[in-house]
Formats: sequence, structure tokens, C-alpha cells
Amino acid sequence: MNTLRLALVEDDQVIRSITGSYLRRQPEFSSVLVAASAEELLAQLREELGPHVILLDIGLPGMSGLEAIRPILQQVPEANIIMQTVLDDADIIYQALCQGAMGYLLKGTPLPELKAAVLEVMQGGTPFSRHVSRKVLAHFKPTPQPSDARLSPREQQVLQALVEGLITKEIAVRLDVGVETVRSYIKNIYTKLQVNSRAALLSRAMRDQ
Repeated sequence: MNTLRLALVEDDQVIRSITGSYLRRQPEFSSVLVAASAEELLAQLREELGPHVILLDIGLPGMSGLEAIRPILQQVPEANIIMQTVLDDADIIYQALCQGAMGYLLKGTPLPELKAAVLEVMQGGTPFSRHVSRKVLAHFKPTPQPSDARLSPREQQVLQALVEGLITKEIAVRLDVGVETVRSYIKNIYTKLQVNSRAALLSRAMRDQ
């Protein structure tokens, strides 16, 4: 059943029209709110059921996408926000993650990949454009560090999969191991890197760039 509610916040009229039209044609989505600004979205949220996923542009007139994250989450705490922007600056990515964003896609992402990112975040994933993922992974390239904090080769593989946005079952399939084994690896990674969630892991990576 198509019960997934979306919202799209995009100030470019052409992009807004094309993307909104595409998303509305997808059978998985029951509704797609479209807004040209954060203020317009917030006004709509007072009258509509809260969306499950919000595709939020950063460069908006008035309130920026970064500034809008917290007010949106105050109104719709369960929403998953995926940022969209032409910027891949590490500081901006870090700010978005710290504010509560769950994904970060560069403008120009093909529409089928955009749809896949929406479905992925609803399954517990953290969708990132490949270029952004590489920025995060670059932070974790092997460097001299205490032995208790050094990730094993297998943990490095799991870390890469996490950054790519794969969920636990997908990582298990990729590595040909059991789901519980993957969970054990993830627990070890979190312990060694002193984080407690995937978002915190990515936030730390971008903070330390």
C-alpha cells in the first residue's frame, strides 16, 4: 500500500515541477507536498499530516535549509530529512548532520536514485551521494593510532558499507556473513570510534575533516 508521505522543498521552479511530478507518479508514495521555501513548508505542515521524508534544499530564499531543520523536526519529530544541494563542503555536511539530517544528496542526482534514497532512509539507511561518501571515507583512511582504536580490515569494509548507506541486511549480503555478525562489527566500530549511531559516525567524520 502506498502510505509513504513526502515533502519537497525547492526554490527552483523547473526542478520543483519536474521532481514533484516524478515523485507523485511513484506508486510507493501516497502524497507529495511541494514548497518553494522553508516557511511555506512549515505553514503547510500545520494543516497536513506530517511527511515521513522531506527532501530539503539548502540554498533557499529566506530561511536556509540548514536553519529550517530544527523547526521542521520540532513540528514533525519523526520526519527523515534528506538535504539537497550543489555544495559538498565538509563543514556544511557536518552542520546538516548535527542539526538532524539523515542524508545528503548533491543536486543533479538522477530521479530514480532520488526515489531510492527516500526508500532507503525509510529502511534505516543513510543515503549519501557517492562524492559525499568519499569525503567521509577519506577521513577514515588508515593512519597511526592506538591499537585499541584501529579498525580491522573487515571492520573497514563494514564502515565503508555504512557510509554508503547500506542497511544491516545489505551489508550481510555484501560480505556473505550473518546479520548478527554484521551487528557485532558495527558495535565494535562504534566502540572504537566512540560514537553511538550512524549519524554520529558521519558527523564525527565531517567534523574532523
